[in-house]
Amino acid sequence: VYTYYDYLNFPNDEFVEIIDGKIFAMSPAPSRIHQELIMEISAELRNYIKSNKGQCKVYPAPFDVVLINENENENDSKNIVQPDISVICDKNKLNDKGCFGSPDMIVKIVSKFNPGNDYVKKLYLYEKYKVKEYWIVNPMKKKHFSLYFN
Repeated sequence: VYTYYDYLNFPNDEFVEIIDGKIFAMSPAPSRIHQELIMEISAELRNYIKSNKGQCKVYPAPFDVVLINENENENDSKNIVQPDISVICDKNKLNDKGCFGSPDMIVKIVSKFNPGNDYVKKLYLYEKYKVKEYWIVNPMKKKHFSLYFN
């Protein structure tokens, strides 16, 4: 079982996520369309927040999100992900290494390499850790889904 402590000791050129203590290698570099969508959606979210005088921050990947249970030490977390876009409104969750706790919103651009992770594994994970809103954008099907968790 791998933790955030282990993650910090991986080689810098090894891009992985850890979900439920298991390592998942990141896919090859995203497509041009994938990257364009991240830029456009990030910009729209940031502009919306700014125009409404909001305090939330928008972070595109790569950006570490360490999901932690209540009273769990961050080094013991078994869930470290790099969402395509993270929106965090609680500045206490942020430090120079990333977000420690659940973002308010996560946007995932579906990859052709492993869409099941986005629609099932990460959906379950983000619901479990009380991410308030999860957008799944599928450029191959030209569809998106917005899911809201209580």
